[in-house]
Amino acid sequence: MRICRFDSNRVGIVRNDNVFDVTDIVQRLPDLRWPVPLGDLFIDQLEALRPEMERLADRATPRKLANVKLLSPVANPGKIVGAPINYNDHIAEAMKDQTIAHGRDLKTIGETGMFLKANSSLVGPSEGVAQRFSERRNDHEAELAVIIGKHGTNISRDRALDYVAGYAIGLDMTVRGPEMACFRKSIDSYSVLGPWLVTKDEVPDPGNLNLKLWVNGELRQDSNTRYLVYGVPRLIEFTTSYYSVHPGDVIMTGTPSGVGPVKPGDVMAVEIEKVGRMEVSIRAA
Repeated sequence: MRICRFDSNRVGIVRNDNVFDVTDIVQRLPDLRWPVPLGDLFIDQLEALRPEMERLADRATPRKLANVKLLSPVANPGKIVGAPINYNDHIAEAMKDQTIAHGRDLKTIGETGMFLKANSSLVGPSEGVAQRFSERRNDHEAELAVIIGKHGTNISRDRALDYVAGYAIGLDMTVRGPEMACFRKSIDSYSVLGPWLVTKDEVPDPGNLNLKLWVNGELRQDSNTRYLVYGVPRLIEFTTSYYSVHPGDVIMTGTPSGVGPVKPGDVMAVEIEKVGRMEVSIRAA
């Protein structure tokens, strides 16, 4: 199943090039009172809601995907977790190009650990990236994004995929510089998620997916998730050895080589096998 959020917080099922509005499903969500539980309520209830969503989609009038505004498929992630230097070819290019590493001594992901991006940085592909600090280098980083489906902590590698709700394409937009990654990567609109959530049953092996990114039609990044240093199960194990995850939390799994600068007016296209394709425009903030 491919689930999108579109226009004014509508919920849709994507089939081929059409969207089927199933927004009535949100009436099935439980009412909450303060303090609300951590996590995204819709993602928490997703498995139970799927049969009724299919029935609603069967009765809905199709709308063309090209005619809707795609938002982030996750509305309320508690946190966005990033995996630094998780492809060896990206480590190599960063060591050669100090405008990427900015003089930092690069270590392994096991030594560096994960980093957090502010959830206020999250947008969908149709919203685009509002670039700040245009006098500095702003880079694209295409990544497979993992969407957590239920609460867990200290999750073992062999059970990790049981905690996954689905997958999406992630763009970890980055201002290069001396600041910590969590600061440079948390600018408003610098976390792009989309074009929809693909449920995990449609991606049986997240460790073997082709990933590509183009800027204005020029191929910049071309790799496969088999080259991840820490694959998805190990990333979940590593992350949850330090802190809990909750429904709707997003883990961006890292980017391969080919990162490069973008500027206002550019259009990025990202494609991940079995997940989808999205286009994201850059504008000045």
